[in-house]
Amino acid sequence: MEYIANPKRYESMVYNRCGQSGLKLPAITLGLWHNFGGVDSFENGRAMVHRAFDLGITHFDLANNYGPPPGSAEEMFGRVLATDFRAYRDQMVISTKAGYYMWEGPYGEWGSKKYLISSLDQSLKRMGLDYVDIFYHHRPDPDTPLEETMDALAQIVRSGKALYVGVSNYSAADTKRAIKILKEMNVRMLIHQPSYSMLNRWVEQDGLLDVLEEHGAGCIAFSPLQQGLLTGRYLNGIPEDSRAHKVTGFLQEKDVNEETLHMVRQLNTIAHRRGQSLSQLALAWVLRRGRVTSALIGASRVSQIEENVKAIDNLRFDDEELQEIDDILNA
Repeated sequence: MEYIANPKRYESMVYNRCGQSGLKLPAITLGLWHNFGGVDSFENGRAMVHRAFDLGITHFDLANNYGPPPGSAEEMFGRVLATDFRAYRDQMVISTKAGYYMWEGPYGEWGSKKYLISSLDQSLKRMGLDYVDIFYHHRPDPDTPLEETMDALAQIVRSGKALYVGVSNYSAADTKRAIKILKEMNVRMLIHQPSYSMLNRWVEQDGLLDVLEEHGAGCIAFSPLQQGLLTGRYLNGIPEDSRAHKVTGFLQEKDVNEETLHMVRQLNTIAHRRGQSLSQLALAWVLRRGRVTSALIGASRVSQIEENVKAIDNLRFDDEELQEIDDILNA
């Protein structure tokens, strides 16, 4: 059956300007890190992409190594684009990344110009695209000069293979250097993608948010639900089918300790008082001060996307609520 997008999809989503650029991103972005690979159900992934777009999510975030196997999330997304979204390409923001291990040999990871440009060429083929909207360097490379990595990003923009570029997992200091190098090449860094959640506030302590604001770059937060810990799944301990029981996930059983669960339960009480689920509270909190352009969610089923998007129904916090949350997190 032909896919026809919901004609009212833009009416309820919040769109935020990305730094000082002309690009707006939805407050909620769908990431295809898990559950869209070759080992997963194509029809389930397709349904999630459909529903996300119907809810006003225009931004879809990928990387070269997403799967498993690596590359298969881009292939899956390319199939959906070809069959269902050809008419909507110009209404979508599609991003991908390179930096982590992708293929064997000395040119298959990190930050060399050879790797980054080769990887993007492969990503474009997998997705059947002429360009992506945003291309990221996925992680800092301690051995490649930052000038070479940024030169690769600048060349990618000039070649038309990406409209914008960004970085992910960079410290505040490295981000500031990267922005300066790109600026000298007459290329703007659009955005940074760091991990950020109620339980992971390094971007505040490191000064990264200050750097991005100072230089007019946007911020998209990944893992705002702390790998599922800031959802209702862990309120009573670790479910057998959770990420904390899987070797592949970043969330480990040691992270789900009683001290953390006590904080999560207190946060859940605040969420209920606000008429939100815990995940909706966590997403709203990340977006609370306008310094984060978009919160990047994952999903394994359509209902999770529907629930998380409802976070935008209540993005306001009064000072007392923010102080109460801080007291819980700093206890």
